[in-house]
Amino acid sequence: MNATPAGSTAARPTLDRVGMAGSLLCAVHCAILPVVFVVLPSVGLALALSDRVELAFVLFASLVGTVSLVRGFRRHRAGLALMLLAPGLALLWAGVRWPPLHHAAVPHALAMAAGGSLVAVAHFLNLRFARRARA
Repeated sequence: MNATPAGSTAARPTLDRVGMAGSLLCAVHCAILPVVFVVLPSVGLALALSDRVELAFVLFASLVGTVSLVRGFRRHRAGLALMLLAPGLALLWAGVRWPPLHHAAVPHALAMAAGGSLVAVAHFLNLRFARRARA
């Protein structure tokens, strides 16, 4: 018999899907950031790309990713997803907190896009491993 509450097992796939979507949104946001910087002053939307928004993306990815993948690991015991999450989050946090990387446009965009992509792939794998564990 499963010892987890009924609602928590149903939330696992949803949490991974939300994490994947958020991570991919973050990766897209960071990949197009240098191009968008050129256009934004004329449109007046520079606030949308502030440091606080970027930090919120990384915090969201970290919280959802950690909760979802640790819960998934407890069920399926496949460590690959967590092994991709760790460097993905490290790249994201370095991109927003390490000044040499944060203030260099192209390296920053590459690190953030790569980090977001790794986190999204980790969520995808976590979903697959969880499905296999249920079967």
